[in-house]
Amino acid sequence: MENLYNSLKEKGYKRIKFKISKTQHLLIKAKINDIQGNFILDTGASNSCVGFDSIEYFELLAADSDTKAAGAGGTGMNTQTSLKNKLKIGRWTSKNFGLIIFDMSHVNEALRQYKAKPVHGIIGADILMQGKAIIDYYNNCFYLK
Repeated sequence: MENLYNSLKEKGYKRIKFKISKTQHLLIKAKINDIQGNFILDTGASNSCVGFDSIEYFELLAADSDTKAAGAGGTGMNTQTSLKNKLKIGRWTSKNFGLIIFDMSHVNEALRQYKAKPVHGIIGADILMQGKAIIDYYNNCFYLK
């Protein structure tokens, strides 16, 4: 597996560590607009998102959206969007990052029931595809280009 790291580093990939929670979620730290938060790395989430309660925390400019969110917590959830944010995960950066904002209380309540720490949001497939992600479960890390 060490060869994987060297090979990807030569191709411009950045390695980012993750932890595995009690609920088997992949947990990462990331910065939105230079403010650090805790996130679930979720290959099944189409878009990256944060909760309504994180709008002020991450200094987001939120706009109403007609789109309804759907996920493990249900369907038809109201959303807002925030465009043109800066995202930094490890040494990888996106300077024009868009977010979906919705009620994540059900996510954090489920985590609390398992005595796991709450999260600010979810990093989804939009970022994983943009960064041409490669996930290395064996070494608890992933790579973004």
